[in-house]
Amino acid sequence: MSEYLSDHVHLGDDLTSVVILDQTLLPNRVEYLTLRTPEEMFEAIQLLRVRGAPAIGICAGYCLAALAQQRRDLPPAQFGAELHKLAQYLNSSRPTAVNLSWALNRLGRLAHAMSNAAPADIADALVEEAAAIHREDIAMCRAISEYGLALIKDGDGVLTHCNAGPLATSQYGTALGPLLLGKERGMSFRVFADETRPLLQGARLTSYELQKAGVDVTLICDNMASMVMKNGWINACFVGCDRVAANGDAANKIGTSGVAILAKHYGIPFYVLGPTSTIDLNCPTGGDIKIELRDPEEIKSKFYAQPMALPEVKCYNPAFDVTDHELIAGIITEKGICRPPYTQSLAALFQ
Repeated sequence: MSEYLSDHVHLGDDLTSVVILDQTLLPNRVEYLTLRTPEEMFEAIQLLRVRGAPAIGICAGYCLAALAQQRRDLPPAQFGAELHKLAQYLNSSRPTAVNLSWALNRLGRLAHAMSNAAPADIADALVEEAAAIHREDIAMCRAISEYGLALIKDGDGVLTHCNAGPLATSQYGTALGPLLLGKERGMSFRVFADETRPLLQGARLTSYELQKAGVDVTLICDNMASMVMKNGWINACFVGCDRVAANGDAANKIGTSGVAILAKHYGIPFYVLGPTSTIDLNCPTGGDIKIELRDPEEIKSKFYAQPMALPEVKCYNPAFDVTDHELIAGIITEKGICRPPYTQSLAALFQ
């Protein structure tokens, strides 16, 4: 696996910055950005320079830790107030991915627990906590990959939507993790990657990762998924998730629910893979998940030499949709495979 696929988010050597691989430039350019200001960090998350729920969580942890390091010489009261304000600001960059708030809240709880300590000591502890989130994600991805690999066999065809590989996480990924782990063990899979409109993460990132890893990958347009399923080329669908509700409804990149409906029609198991940090037991159903609406220009002009619609044409551009739990054959986490009824199996993960 290429080095930049497993080290695409990390704390700068000076501990006051965060270094990320700019995913918006892939597959044609490999460039790193150094984020120092809150505004640069906010922009990187909002504009998907770093993306994928686990990777956003890792990045957010490092960002808050770096900003704390920059403010380590402030008086205690001012340090605490600024840290809280910065966490709220970063958290507002993207509303749907629960890992963002999860990581920021985790560092916030630690800072609060250490409120009587010197700001410099708190800042150092936040660096260690952010690094721990990163290490834990690597372990979680490996465990998810092991469980997911048990659901497919050598030679299977797998369809995936959006990107849930190493670039979206820390290493291996979630939805792509079983395929990459299986490849390491000498197994072969035929992967069909939806291009994933309108931001083309499947085309730009998923096919890129799989091709670099030597996995047999075929890129298809989103509206070709039904054809490859009807042809009998798909044995399972693997997708990631940005938030899973307590009843098993799962939010993922727009177009995912359509894949699940098609899979149900053709009798193909549809699996959602993600760490337990994406499970929100405080969110009863998918109807309670806030869906991010993005710039209409992503549909009309992004990636095109000229606009593909008139300027006055209205666009509806939700970033995610919610797949009904009844369409999901299993939710694979680092703690095991959850099956219906999800209200029970998901809750059991946290007991």
